[in-house]
Amino acid sequence: MEVINQKKIDSSLIPKFKLVNGDEIPAIGLGTFGSDSVYPEAVAKTVKEAVKSGYRHLDCASVYGNEKEIGEAVNELLNEGIVKREELWITSKVWNDMHDRVIESCRQSLADLQLEYLDLFLVHWPFPNHHPPHCDVNSRNPHAKPYIHENYMKTWQQMEKLIEFGLVKNIGTSNMTVPKLKLLLGDCAVKPVCNEMELHPHLQQPDLFEYCLKENIQPIAYSPLGSPGRPERDRTDDDTVDLEDPTILKIAKRMNISTADVAIKWAIQRGQIPIPFSVNHYMDNLNALISGPLTEQDMIDISKIDKGCRLIKGQVFLWKDNQSWEDLWDMSGEITPK
Repeated sequence: MEVINQKKIDSSLIPKFKLVNGDEIPAIGLGTFGSDSVYPEAVAKTVKEAVKSGYRHLDCASVYGNEKEIGEAVNELLNEGIVKREELWITSKVWNDMHDRVIESCRQSLADLQLEYLDLFLVHWPFPNHHPPHCDVNSRNPHAKPYIHENYMKTWQQMEKLIEFGLVKNIGTSNMTVPKLKLLLGDCAVKPVCNEMELHPHLQQPDLFEYCLKENIQPIAYSPLGSPGRPERDRTDDDTVDLEDPTILKIAKRMNISTADVAIKWAIQRGQIPIPFSVNHYMDNLNALISGPLTEQDMIDISKIDKGCRLIKGQVFLWKDNQSWEDLWDMSGEITPK
């Protein structure tokens, strides 16, 4: 297979999706979580090189523990004239233990990232608790709490204030479900413009995906390659591997591209924004944009390989003993009673 070896892509070639308010967001971003084994300095170095290579969309979060280092990298890029602030789309998120202090959380992220504003700020998870972000897969915090809509709306009202104060340009959600979004949309003054969610060929979430599109909420896809580098705590025996799927392999062979390229092309052509992370293959992910598109038949074939395989199950947020992680995702179609 011929490997495209390109050190830079003209950022103008990266397509954009238009949000409901008219703002445009690059159709591919660089995730900055990776895994527990990736040090903040390595992530920051990747961010700097990725922006030099053409990336203009950075997906950050306070809980990743690397916003200070990323802020230093972005500041260097701006000072060196590599990129202008208005050319970047930078996202951050409020963590679970700050739901009652959203504005404080946002200001801290801005300080760490050395920015005057964020393009997008998300509620990272709809569960307010103080569970440590890095923990054993089977551990459960005795103070974990379920989704309570009244409390979530108090959080969301603070999110709306961020726009009023000029700290962010857009607000959105993450790890939501259709029932939770319906409640939010029924009560909010400012609608979320994006919902960040796990999306890859083996977890296509068609009901949630289509609901977001219907409500003009742009889907952002984390783990778009099936998260091969996810932490051990998020691995189970039932997990499947997207990039080893026969359908993906067949398309990659025909097009003479990598299986990761196929997954990224599928995501963008479907209408979702992939935010893969890799300290080694970020250019490979960007290169997916410069070869030809998948065919209509390719898209149909990939739609048939959805296995409902959720890789980031969120089990550390469960609030009861002997509880299934499925309760976090309202898989019955209704919000699990508290």
